[in-house]
Amino acid sequence: MRDAVIVEAVRTPVGKGRPGGALHAEHPVDLLARTLQALVERSGIDPGTVDDVVGGVVTQVGEQAVNATRTAVLAAGFPESVPATTVDRQCGSSQQAAHFAAQGVLSGAYDIAIACGVESMSRVPMGSSVLPGTDPFGPRLAERYPDGLVGQGISAELIASRWKLSRTEMDEFAYTSHMRAAAAWDAGEFDREVAWAGRDETVRPGTSMQALAGLKPAYHSDAHAERFPEIGWNVTAGNASPINDGAAALLITTSDTARRLGLRPRARFHSFAVAGADPLLMLTAIVPATEKVLARAGLSIGDVDLFEVNEAFASVVLAWAHETGADLADVNVRGGAIAIGHPLGASGARLMTTLVHAMEDRNARYGLQTMCEAGGLANAVLLERL
Repeated sequence: MRDAVIVEAVRTPVGKGRPGGALHAEHPVDLLARTLQALVERSGIDPGTVDDVVGGVVTQVGEQAVNATRTAVLAAGFPESVPATTVDRQCGSSQQAAHFAAQGVLSGAYDIAIACGVESMSRVPMGSSVLPGTDPFGPRLAERYPDGLVGQGISAELIASRWKLSRTEMDEFAYTSHMRAAAAWDAGEFDREVAWAGRDETVRPGTSMQALAGLKPAYHSDAHAERFPEIGWNVTAGNASPINDGAAALLITTSDTARRLGLRPRARFHSFAVAGADPLLMLTAIVPATEKVLARAGLSIGDVDLFEVNEAFASVVLAWAHETGADLADVNVRGGAIAIGHPLGASGARLMTTLVHAMEDRNARYGLQTMCEAGGLANAVLLERL
């Protein structure tokens, strides 16, 4: 019976997504190309044996347009015979890339595949793929949702209200994310996964609850306050993920192929799920996605040792933990996107890279990763350490 295993996983340090950030000067294609080169060098494989490269990019316009993954494969010096494609499941794009790559290996369509992702938010701003004056949704969606959908920040506020999450709870979660990430860097826990020199730029070891409490609500407007009087306006720049640049990549094959090539299988893909939910709340599909992947695995939440849940907003992870019963002590143990950053198309591969290394370092058997995505979507995957 075929399996799909991860044999190598690398990422960049995550940079601030603005001019002057550590990765801003690098074209996103080159950023991904360098990451692919590092993956090949660390594993020692012949890049010509790769059957496909599946990459995630969210804002596929400008310097990230025209199948950026294929361009990066060529820029990395891979043989021209190696194909590549770019997928978009919004923030979960490179987690979806990993699902597709692993599912291709499981099916026999691939023997060796790479899943990866990149986003340079400093060079290709979020939302820039929507042309001025255009409507990406169309009239039929407007008929279904006549009151209109909202941006993710308002969705995060609605989640905080529905789950009765206080500003203090969300700020405490954000503070913990920064402290865990800073401690992980100081302890050398990121050294194996980061492909070159530098630290994640948005980790703030010097932040405090007082500093977080002093930040103003990020999404308040009179129009939204009138439409949603239940909102407490507790989402701030401090308890939400920042704007970032980064890339990550994973090498996926079968156990048999790994042994033949002298590679060490590190984790296998156990179960997959993807789910949809209310697009107004938008960010809650991680709950049914988690339930689906556990049901397919025949496991309960208590069987999982470590979790990576993307910290788009603190309210999202706290609501997920409330609904699933997961212990927050086991969630994002090396910090999450609030601290490390959220380079959209790279985040799924970044979380998976961190999860694989954390599972090894903590002798964990099972790790679960899930990400909320625009449009009311979420991916979930269960990994088993080998």
